[in-house]
Amino acid sequence: MATPKTTKRTTTRKKASTTSRSNTAAKKPAKKTAKELEHHYKVTYELKIIALVAFTLFTMLSLYTSTVGQFGHAIKNIYLGLCSYVGFILPVFIFIYIFVHINMNFRPARNRIYIAMSLILLGAMLLTTMMVFSGVERELFKVDSNFGTAQQYKVTFDRSVLLKGGGVMGELVTFGVLKLIGNIGAFILIIVSFVSGFIVWTRISLHDLWDEKRKKQLEKKQIKQEELARLMEARATAAAARPETVSKPQKASPLKEASQHTIEADSEHFLNTLDTFRKASRKKDVKAFDYDSYDNADKQKVQANEAKVETKIEPKLEMNSAVTSTGKVTPTPIMPQPVHHSAPELVMSGVKSIFKGGSKLEPEMEPNGAYSSEPVIESKATENVTTAESPLNMSPQPEVQDKKVVKIKEKDIEPEVRQNVHDEIKENIAKPVEHYVLPPITLLNENKNAKLLDNQEEYIEMAKLLEETLVNFNVEAKVVSVKRGPSITMFEVQLSPGVKVSKIVGLSEDIALNLATSHVRIAPIPGKAAIGIEVPNKVTSMVTIKEVLNSPEFKKQTSKITIGLGKDISGNAIVGDLASMPHLLIAGATGSGKSVCINTIISSILFNARPDEVKFLMIDPKVVELSTYNGIPHLILPVVTDPKKASIALNWAVNEMTRRYKLFAEQTVRDMKGYNKKAELQGIELLPQIVVIIDELADLMMVAPNQVEDAICRLAQMARAAGIHLIVATQRPSVDVITGLIKANIPSRIAFSVSSSIDSRTIIDMGGAEKLLGKGDMLFYPVGAAKPKRTQGAFMSDEEVEGVVDFIKNQSLEVSYNEAILDEVQSVEQDFDEADEYLEEAIRVVLDSGLASASMMQRKFRVGYNRAARMIDSMEERGIIGPSRGSKPREVLMTLAEFDSMCDVSELEGVSSHKTIISSEDDFDYDRSSDDAIYDEDLIEEEGILHSEV
Repeated sequence: MATPKTTKRTTTRKKASTTSRSNTAAKKPAKKTAKELEHHYKVTYELKIIALVAFTLFTMLSLYTSTVGQFGHAIKNIYLGLCSYVGFILPVFIFIYIFVHINMNFRPARNRIYIAMSLILLGAMLLTTMMVFSGVERELFKVDSNFGTAQQYKVTFDRSVLLKGGGVMGELVTFGVLKLIGNIGAFILIIVSFVSGFIVWTRISLHDLWDEKRKKQLEKKQIKQEELARLMEARATAAAARPETVSKPQKASPLKEASQHTIEADSEHFLNTLDTFRKASRKKDVKAFDYDSYDNADKQKVQANEAKVETKIEPKLEMNSAVTSTGKVTPTPIMPQPVHHSAPELVMSGVKSIFKGGSKLEPEMEPNGAYSSEPVIESKATENVTTAESPLNMSPQPEVQDKKVVKIKEKDIEPEVRQNVHDEIKENIAKPVEHYVLPPITLLNENKNAKLLDNQEEYIEMAKLLEETLVNFNVEAKVVSVKRGPSITMFEVQLSPGVKVSKIVGLSEDIALNLATSHVRIAPIPGKAAIGIEVPNKVTSMVTIKEVLNSPEFKKQTSKITIGLGKDISGNAIVGDLASMPHLLIAGATGSGKSVCINTIISSILFNARPDEVKFLMIDPKVVELSTYNGIPHLILPVVTDPKKASIALNWAVNEMTRRYKLFAEQTVRDMKGYNKKAELQGIELLPQIVVIIDELADLMMVAPNQVEDAICRLAQMARAAGIHLIVATQRPSVDVITGLIKANIPSRIAFSVSSSIDSRTIIDMGGAEKLLGKGDMLFYPVGAAKPKRTQGAFMSDEEVEGVVDFIKNQSLEVSYNEAILDEVQSVEQDFDEADEYLEEAIRVVLDSGLASASMMQRKFRVGYNRAARMIDSMEERGIIGPSRGSKPREVLMTLAEFDSMCDVSELEGVSSHKTIISSEDDFDYDRSSDDAIYDEDLIEEEGILHSEV
């Protein structure tokens, strides 16, 4: 009985032991699970980051490259179709959003980052959509009734994939914003979105940024003030110590006290007068500033101050002038200082001479970057120093004197002087001009109608009407941009695929009729897949020359022959450099604005160039257009008004070009720029640029067509490197005036309004000028341009031209013109009025046969009796045959050998080895095309009229 009990107890203990072991085994796996979870979280997080980076990189490659296959291409289409341009940065936003979401460290800032990203994304979508569509398209966008349909969404998606839209999301947001708050409200919302997103994300206060920046500026200002105070204190200490270190002059102290007192007394008076002068210049006072006028007005005060200065002083006294902080000039004895200039010499002939005309005060730079308050005054008793500066070039105003124009006439020229015409004109061209002041810009008038209010609603209605008109003629197109210019408004029209440009160009008259305007001009826009339809404005805005000269486009030019022409449709100033053109042809009907354009070109150069830098040779057969410029030192000769003398002036330009090329060959340079660099180093004369202006080519071509055309062609072909440039204008753009040779050699052209497309093609080789509006409306076609640019020419009134010319004339510059090369033309015409192209051959026939009669001349050369008789008379005047002896034959006074010998040494006057025809208007009474009168260049050189070096 005992044994079973023992067995049962043993079994019970074993079960208990088994139970405790099983409980222990169940607790150990629980600890392992916590560690595994932590490890599992880290691995999962890293895998997510790797997948996110891989997806972002793949998406970026899909957007910016085409090497990721069809899946990448599909992702690109989705991104661009939904967000357009914003799709390129959308992967970055997605990466930041997911990274912040999966990273537990960003949990407190998640909402803030999400809000900031949403604001920035909203601003970006609005901005890109507003930029993609023009103002007209946005207005049409608001009234579009089809928006919101599935078809419209598909069109928007396809268009955005090609980056021609704002994306489905972008246009959906923009559509709602435009409906609610309009264009201005949309741009305000864009700014607010970006600024708010920045503040929310960074938690940076704009007020704190402003305060911090302001504190830094105040600290810098305080440091500068302290440095300036220390500098002034050091200078005051040095000035006080100077008299102790210098030997005491006998009479220096009284002179110093008197000069200090006088200058300080006159300083206030001088500044007040300067302010009066500046105000007067703003009121178009074209007279140069007279520095003696205010002395006469305040004569008693100046005399009282001068009475304090000793009358007997040393003729030369070395002094220096220090400008104090109050603006007063205090002469002090010169001390040895480390400056790079010698002590100036100042002759005291009255304190008021310090403030008269002369050279400009230039402040010196101290080593610490501050300006020295001790400018150097270099002057003598005959020189003047001023602080008045021109508004344009910051140069001092000249002292007014009467102009001195010295003209040399034919009757005053001695034979030996006539042989030295070249030397005299050469001296006149290269004569240095001292104390010349460029005209100030204040001489020109302000544009009172510079800002005109644009009627935007009117442009929108015209754009809609234009699109409807094109649709009515089965032309699918839309207006994508509108630009208002001074005289026209250009509608930029984008054609649908398959529409020819010629089709819409042929509808110009129908478009003009539907838009209720006189005419329109249609032309492709260079660099854009669109055409421009130019419609005249109902109100034309005037463009003044002052606006062009004040523009950044003109001011950044460095060439002395930069010209200002006007403004284009976008309101940008149109300027050009004659050195790069290098010649200019201007043509248009009467009253279209050619003469005004020439005045603006000349004035643009006068505002930039000194007389020793640019010279003018003006030819004005119309007499009244360019005669205003007579008397300015820029002219080589007075304005040439006689068409017969004009050919001589052009031949002078040709010979000057030849002379310059010889100089270039001697110096082994290629052009005038290289020659002037060498000349400046060698100390020889510099060559000025020469601008030859012909205001009416038609008159010259009527008088001497061959001579004028040859001279113009030679200059146009070769004169660029020699620094000679042509500006040719005509009001008759026909092929007999603007010949093929002239067109081929003058690449830059300006076309004003003409009567027909034939004249337009004659000027610019294409139509379009016949549709211009006149009054300065022009097509500027510079060399190298693909298409001519429509420009509204700048206007310059006669009063402004006279004001600029008077300012230049009143600078007391001695202007010396040598008119010998033109006055001698009269003697040429008198001496050789009867010359004939067959004269040399006729002389040889007479000398060979020993007989001279008019009937023989008629038979030999098949000419009329009048012409044959004149050839006989010409031989008699030259001493070749004797006088008439009635019925007896004339006596031959010369042999053929003697004639040949005289031709070799050029002693026979009136006969040349080439064709020599110099005639007056009534020379011939018969019609013969070869009898047209021209001047012979070789004959003129033989007579001493024209020299190869001028």
